[in-house]
Amino acid sequence: MRTQSLNQSHFSQVPLPAGQTVANAKDDKKNGLISELVYSEQQSVVTQLLVPLLQQLGQQSRWLLWLTPQQKLSKSWLQQAELPVSKVVQLSQISPLATVDAMEKALLTGNYSVVLGWLPELTEQDRIKLSRAAELGNSYGFIMRPQRDTNSPHRHHSTVKIHSPLYH
Repeated sequence: MRTQSLNQSHFSQVPLPAGQTVANAKDDKKNGLISELVYSEQQSVVTQLLVPLLQQLGQQSRWLLWLTPQQKLSKSWLQQAELPVSKVVQLSQISPLATVDAMEKALLTGNYSVVLGWLPELTEQDRIKLSRAAELGNSYGFIMRPQRDTNSPHRHHSTVKIHSPLYH
């Protein structure tokens, strides 16, 4: 597992001929997407749903990027989850607002099969930017959001959880 600072960037973009995008440089496949996962500490759905997908994407030659402003990934959890530790890159201790820009840049490069970002509330403009970046980079982006108010009568009941052993 690698932990990177924003200055040591995997976000270098390959120059393309004028008018050509990353998407049409890769046989016009537009498979990228953005999805948002709201999770709570009382559920283990993220592990059940997300880990198999990450295992599959880890078989690609591209990296898996974790943008975790407040936490550090646990290497033992990655190994236990059978994720390719040598392909996992983590950027941590960056501001939540910088995380949105970092996620957009990472998705655009096409260097990552998946980018997981713990992000603040997004504007519709941010969502559109991230969706477009994922499509152009043929990457998957997961916006991870911890559930704030567990006592709210309007809370969404089909949330997902990331277990604390994920981090150390």
